[in-house]
Amino acid sequence: MRGLLRTTCSMITLALLLTGASLAMAHSINYQVEQKGMAVRAYYSEKDTAAYSQYELFGPGDKEPHQTGRTDKNGYIGFVPDRPGTWKLQVWGESTHGFHGVTTEIKVDKALGLEGFSKPLVATYTRFITGVSLVFGLFGVYSLWLSRKRDPADEPVTHRQEKS
Repeated sequence: MRGLLRTTCSMITLALLLTGASLAMAHSINYQVEQKGMAVRAYYSEKDTAAYSQYELFGPGDKEPHQTGRTDKNGYIGFVPDRPGTWKLQVWGESTHGFHGVTTEIKVDKALGLEGFSKPLVATYTRFITGVSLVFGLFGVYSLWLSRKRDPADEPVTHRQEKS
């Protein structure tokens, strides 16, 4: 009888320990740090990041977003692609200049690495567009200066002598 009681108590204790351990495991979050994935930085200018801006990330062929959220305080979005193809990222933010949004495509290769990404034409050719604009602006100011009509009252009075 004593042996039976001891065995029963041992089994109940073991069952409670196992149950408690499984309940403790169910309420914990485990993690693993891996060195993979991609980072995208969103910014209005080099010194003005798109901090805490909303975004949606769509995988190749996805109708629903693969990932949604907000950028971190430095304007970064991190994600780990699970298949190759063209990923579409949409970012919306509000700066002191108003509401802004951008959509970009990120090309992921078969090894799930970065193959390339698209930039808007303005971002790609900003210096060129600025240079051409300056040339046209200076030419316009110069042309305006040359074509201005002079007021006859501003011209010096000259007397012609007639030959007799």
